[in-house]
Amino acid sequence: MNHGQQSGEAKHEDDAALTEFLASLMDYTPTIPDDLVEHFLAKSGFQCPDVRLIRLVAVATQKFVADVASDALQHCKARPAPVVKDKKQQKDKRLVLTMDDLSKALREYGVNVKHPEYFADSPSTGMDPATREE
Repeated sequence: MNHGQQSGEAKHEDDAALTEFLASLMDYTPTIPDDLVEHFLAKSGFQCPDVRLIRLVAVATQKFVADVASDALQHCKARPAPVVKDKKQQKDKRLVLTMDDLSKALREYGVNVKHPEYFADSPSTGMDPATREE
């Protein structure tokens, strides 16, 4: 068997796997609704009547959101823990996702987010800019 035949067989296997995957999307209900994906695709100028492609975009979006959330969690865990004054607060070890954690995670994917000054992430929020010590 020569290289051309092997390449053709590999391509046929890839096509078969792709066809099978696209067919499986018909039975899959993604977390992001089809209507929402269609709305944003149409808003960007893309219209496609194929539900499989709509669901493929939904799955890719779901994966992106999951990756960003996972990275933001890692940033949250890496943040130094605040000083706890009483024992009741010490038992409550819930993690709080801040805009800073999310911004750092998104920056890794090339998305730069700047949040307005009115967010309450900063202790100096609402202070006169001349008196801030950030």
